[in-house]
Parts: sequence; structure tokens; C-alpha cells
Amino acid sequence: MNGLDQIINISYIVASIIFIYGLKMLGRQDTARRANMISAVGMLIAIVATLLSKGLSYQWIIVGMVVGSAIGAYAAQTVKMTAMPEMVGLFNGFGGLASLLVGMAEYHLHPHSSVETLVSIYLTVLIGAVTFSGSLIAWGKLSEKLSGKPVLFRGQKQINGALLAGVLAMGVWFTIYPVESYTLFVIAAVLSLILGVLLVIPIGGADMPVVISLLNSYSGLAAAMAGFIIQNNVLIVAGCLVGTSGLILTQIMCKAMNRSLANVLFSGMGATAGAAVAQVKGEAKAMTSNDAFYILEAARSVMFVPGYGMAVAQAQHVVRELGKILEENGAEVTYAVHPVAGRMPGHMNVLLAEADIPYEQLIEMEAANSMMGAVDVAIVIGANDVVNPAAREDKGSPIYGMPIINVDQAKTCFVLKRSMASGFAGIENPLFFCDNTRMLFGDAKTMVQSLVGEFKGS
Repeated sequence: MNGLDQIINISYIVASIIFIYGLKMLGRQDTARRANMISAVGMLIAIVATLLSKGLSYQWIIVGMVVGSAIGAYAAQTVKMTAMPEMVGLFNGFGGLASLLVGMAEYHLHPHSSVETLVSIYLTVLIGAVTFSGSLIAWGKLSEKLSGKPVLFRGQKQINGALLAGVLAMGVWFTIYPVESYTLFVIAAVLSLILGVLLVIPIGGADMPVVISLLNSYSGLAAAMAGFIIQNNVLIVAGCLVGTSGLILTQIMCKAMNRSLANVLFSGMGATAGAAVAQVKGEAKAMTSNDAFYILEAARSVMFVPGYGMAVAQAQHVVRELGKILEENGAEVTYAVHPVAGRMPGHMNVLLAEADIPYEQLIEMEAANSMMGAVDVAIVIGANDVVNPAAREDKGSPIYGMPIINVDQAKTCFVLKRSMASGFAGIENPLFFCDNTRMLFGDAKTMVQSLVGEFKGS
């Protein structure tokens, strides 16, 4: 190994250490932004080290960097916070596509590779194709360009199983006879793309956060396989980090819904929602911001429970302002975050961090429920399914058994919603009709601004 190769390998080790350190720092809101910057430095080191390799076509690399950077910068500057989940899903897909193209290019250039390399090539293409097409469907569902409802048909599981078995069988044949299997390889790639579509279409919109984290894991695994192909150590490490962390996050989110991953992937929640659900009885009691002000003014403890509606209204900053006013008025203010609130993992945490809400005021579901009985006012902002008492009480509900934030057990519960429409899972919410619930109808940002105005004018 010459001196340049040693420098490259040392650089890869340094970049890998930085990635691990950055990933650890992402575990806290107060260090997450710095973690992104540190991880970016690690990526810069990895890119520079890779560019030192011999035999590269720099003119095409520069073209790719310029075009990719321009697209990335434009997307980052123009994307709305409400569109962040679908952008994450789309970027996952492009990661899978990149790995797929690496696998196909490597096979095209070196069909006589070793068995180990051929297996890596095939797995890269298989996982990358499933990630790409599956992520496109997830993007369509999250952006509502496709229906968020599950798409189910007779024999769906059997067809998926047959496709997977067929693709794996082709992989065995490809590994034994790689030179003669070019057409078979292309067919396997196409079937893998179809499999990605069929694996995601039966998943309801309410389960998309789990799917996004799972697809993120797939993109990491595909990248790790691509690293084995081109013998790039940092790509292997980074891919394994993404793959394993995505799987861990997926498991955490499944646990938060009290469902297995198989149930999420194959149950099609929401397809038959309401079929055996108990009829919701009662009358929703609306309240004006002026009436809500008097209750909040007397409150000694207030807990905000954000959901996707807060993201749609971009209300996080005025929520923070109201929280400060309540603290100055002597109230203890907390923010309860459900693990699957929003439409991507950590969606609410990102929004609250953007509004500079102190990390120590964010509490997890279990802690929120343990103190809920002593909370004077729980303010639900655009959340629906994660506060639905049917998950606790109605055995016929599709979300029965899913842990929720028990806002109905607070002394008073305010629900900020535009209308009485059901949430993303399409399930009625008995919370709206509880005796201690008051509905504040309208845009969440406008309603919170009205409450802030009431306090400032008092």
C-alpha cells in the first residue's frame, strides 16, 4: 500500500468516527444542529478522500456535484416544513437509486467478479430498487398525490411472496452463471421495482412514519452493499449506521403503536376503519379564544400536545410565544410529544426545535401520562389519532391497543382543529365529545395568536 492509499484509508477512519459521534449527538435536541454540521464535515472528508483515488473521471464528477448541489440547495431553501416528510421519503428513494445504479454499472463493467462481489451486486440492486420505488409511493401518499388509504386486493401477500421468492431464485442463478445472465439481471431489477411498489401500497397514511424509517434503513443497507462492491470502507460504515439506526427507530415506533412490524406492513390499517367501531355519541362544545383565555389565565399547569395540524398551520413559533406568556403568568408549561405524531419520525421534535422550545420542556408519552391527572389544561394542536381514547377503550377500533397521550384525563382539554374531520387514519375521535373537552375551531396559528392577543390586552 502506497502513501496515498494510506492517507485515503486514514481519512475514511476519521470520517467514520465523526459519523458515529455526530449520530450520538443527534440524540439530543440541544446538540442536534451541531451534530449535522459535524457529520457534514465527516462527509466532506470522505468525499475528498474518495476524489484522491486514481482512475476517476473528474469532469463528470464535477458535473454531478454541481447539478446535485444546485438541486439540493434549491430543495432545502424552498421546501415547506409541512412538506419535509415527503422530501425525506423522496431523498431515501434517490439513495436507493444511487446504490442500484452503482450495482448495475459494476456488473456491466466486471461480470467476471468473485462470488462475494456478485452477491453484493445483486443485493445492492435488489434493495436499492425496492427502496427507490417504495419511497416514490411513500412520497406520493405523504404529499397526497396518491391516496393515503391502503390499497388491498385478493392474494396480495401471496403475490408479494412469489415475487420475492422469484427474485431470490434469480439471484442464485445469477451468482452461478453471471456472464450469461444479463437479461435475467435486468428482469430481476424490474421485478424488484414492482415489489417495492406492492410492499408500500397496502400501508395506510397513518403508518407512514414507520415506513419512512424502514425505507431509510433499506437505503442504508443498499449503500453498505454498494460499499462492499467498490471496496469503500466509509460507505460500508455509513451504510451500516443508517441501516441499523433505521431498524432501531422502526422498532421503537412500532412499539409506540403497540403493533408488530408485520402488522404495520400487512394489516392495511384504515382500509376498513369504522366497520366495527363503536358509534361516537355526544355533542362537541365549541369555545371562543376569549373564554379559553380566562381558563388559561387561572391555570397552574399547561401541557401542549402538537400534531400534524401544527405543522400545516406553521404555528410552532406562536405556540412558543404563548408558552412563554403562560410561564410568566406562573404556569408550568410542558410539551408532550408522541413518537408517531406527524408524518415522519421526529416530526414534532424538529418543529419545536425550530421554535427554540427548551429541550427540558419536551416530555415523552409515558411521563406525560403519569402527570396528566394533575394538568389543568391540555392543549391539543392538530393531533388526532395519538390522543384518541378509542385506542384505549374501543376494541373494534383499528388503533385499539395503541398507546396514546391521555389528554382526556386532564382537568380541561382544548382541541384546536379546523373542523370535526377525522385524522390521517380516518378514525372518529371520542375526545371531541368528552365533558371536559372544548373545541377551538379555526386555523391553529390564528387561534393561538388570538390567545396571545388576549393575554397581551388583559
